[in-house]
Amino acid sequence: MLKGKKVVLGVSGGIAAYKACALTSKLVQRGAIVKVIMTNHATQFVSPLTFQALSRQPVYTDTFDEKDPEKIAHIDLADWADLFILAPATANVIGKAANGIADDMLTTTLLATEATVYVAPAMNVHMYAHPAVQKNMQTLHDFGYQFIEPGEGFLACGYVGKGRLEEPESILDVIEEHIGTKESSSYYNGKHILVTAGPTRESIDPVRFFTNHSSGKMGYAIAETAAKLGASVTLISGPSNLGVPNGVSRMEVESARDMYHEVFRHYDKADIIIKAAAVADYRPKETFDQKMKKQEGSLVIELERTEDILKALGEKKQKHQYLVGFAAETSNVIQYGREKLERKNLDAIVVNDVSQENAGFSADTNEAAFISKTGKQQKLSLNSKVKIAQQLFSLIEEDLKGGEQ
Repeated sequence: MLKGKKVVLGVSGGIAAYKACALTSKLVQRGAIVKVIMTNHATQFVSPLTFQALSRQPVYTDTFDEKDPEKIAHIDLADWADLFILAPATANVIGKAANGIADDMLTTTLLATEATVYVAPAMNVHMYAHPAVQKNMQTLHDFGYQFIEPGEGFLACGYVGKGRLEEPESILDVIEEHIGTKESSSYYNGKHILVTAGPTRESIDPVRFFTNHSSGKMGYAIAETAAKLGASVTLISGPSNLGVPNGVSRMEVESARDMYHEVFRHYDKADIIIKAAAVADYRPKETFDQKMKKQEGSLVIELERTEDILKALGEKKQKHQYLVGFAAETSNVIQYGREKLERKNLDAIVVNDVSQENAGFSADTNEAAFISKTGKQQKLSLNSKVKIAQQLFSLIEEDLKGGEQ
């Protein structure tokens, strides 16, 4: 996939810059033509001569070092690139890129390029989790940048957690898979898909909450599959231990109210919305700031309805949008699914019997029925949740293409 591709590799100033050397070597081994841009801080970790030797191409460090008087270097390099990789991408360079700051060779070239940009973050675990960094990454995701999530483990700063630059082999695998998907002319290329997943938690007091058995596995499989099909994917997830799928931007929420607000923050730009989350129907009417003490006798907690996210989505659905709901039932599965499809103004619904063995919330497999507004009903036989997700997108594509005729 990378043979003959013209790659600009942007290396910013972090200890993970040493991994960019291996990445350069592996890109060249796979047949890519690699030109490296280094920030001034990156040169404190690795010499430009190292990248020059590995790439057998000039290395760029200074915006004003015009090697060819007939060309403006950062514009020429930006136009030359088929793809642009930021690895490692520090919090600093991510912040600059998100806010249009172009004050060195790397950021000026990045701002000028129309190539696909892949971002591989690397930083301290607390820096990565900081709201400013998360906001900047979301901005870049909205621009169309593709993210290669950092790994978890021992960091150079001594902390253990998320923030370690993904290994060069994994970075290349993600990029090659994405290129292959784009070049296959997938129906979903360029589409924005919004997926919800996991449970919600409704607090009683600081130590107790109501929740359900959802693991998020189905929603995460849907998000992962959508990204592999070339879509721009936003995953809004309740509490889950699952890792973020490659190429997916994840927003983490806690309660039904949190999920409602986050969904509608991203809703307008979505072409397809798949609500696979198991959102609580009720929450405690009153919550307590201090832990409730155990008392003699019974305890009664009054509940109130949460926001009906799916119904609200159906009411506000725009003409170009396709809305898919999920329904977990234990009886009269098809009947309840059809009623929900109609009642909530959905385009399709995936309904399953969670009482069946190997089809419940925490299972790795699932079986369900796909029912659409156009009258299509298709059984999705017992299979892995990834396979179910692939079948789902095939059915959605058929439904949408039928409506375009």
